[in-house]
Amino acid sequence: MRASQPGPRAAPATCYRNILRATGLTDNATTAQVFAMTATLIDGKAIAARVRQQVAAGVAARRQQGLRPPGLAVVLVGDDPASSIYVGNKRRACDEAGILSLSYDLPSSTSQAALEALVDELNDNPEIDGILVQLPLPCHMDADPILVKIRPDKDVDGFHPYNIGRLMQRRPELRPCTPAGIIELLDSVGTPYKGQHAVIVGASNIVGRPMSMELLLRGATITVTHRFTDNLARYVGDADILIAAVGKPGLVRGDWIKPGATVIDVGINRMEDGKLRGDVDFAAAIERAAYITPVPGGVGPMTIAMLLQNTLYAANELHTD
Repeated sequence: MRASQPGPRAAPATCYRNILRATGLTDNATTAQVFAMTATLIDGKAIAARVRQQVAAGVAARRQQGLRPPGLAVVLVGDDPASSIYVGNKRRACDEAGILSLSYDLPSSTSQAALEALVDELNDNPEIDGILVQLPLPCHMDADPILVKIRPDKDVDGFHPYNIGRLMQRRPELRPCTPAGIIELLDSVGTPYKGQHAVIVGASNIVGRPMSMELLLRGATITVTHRFTDNLARYVGDADILIAAVGKPGLVRGDWIKPGATVIDVGINRMEDGKLRGDVDFAAAIERAAYITPVPGGVGPMTIAMLLQNTLYAANELHTD
């Protein structure tokens, strides 16, 4: 699968007031500043909606050819409230795109062996193109054997070592959803990659490490920082493209940002007042960056959109009816 080609570096963001409201900047003075601020907001909701429309069109084209709809099996173990919300959103997105969504809601007492047996069953089901096991699993379970057991051609989360390995070898197939979604966001504003210094704050297996490979694939020069990195501000200040993905609210100060940088904030942190905050000090960063994603409404919607795109890709390219 290939990301869309970069277009002209134009402002893709819409509904500034709605985005500012979502980030908690609702007073009149702050709202007025939107017209004077440096950064253009990258509207992840709008870009994700476009990807989902493209997926829906692809599903409709399959039906017109007499092919079955793509199938996604979503497995939820236990009753974690946040996981239940995420899974519900994924299932609704499947329905809207015309993807067959098969739900497997298991009690928290489910054994490791029982879950692995279910994955084996889903692997053998020819109507299922993608398998998603919602994380985290209950504490008595080991997620790694489960994720490895999912067939690589049905690993629509893109976490299987096979799919990570293909990305490392510059031959991506099913790509990790959040990094792939970030590339869509960067492409939407015509981000140049070659000759640019991309700094990733956070080295997780889900975002930081595959993100570095996505950016390297496009010709950027990469620095990955982590908990052992000294003087984080120095690295952030040198970033033409900054990806913050650590889950620590406000870790990246706005005055660290290089003027004119493109800032992607992956962090989604719920504060005591119930509001969501990113890993970047948004109010200060917006005065220095050229482009920035809000929280919420930036990266989050893209993850589900790319999950749907991976499922359609698996149906079209990896499986035959």
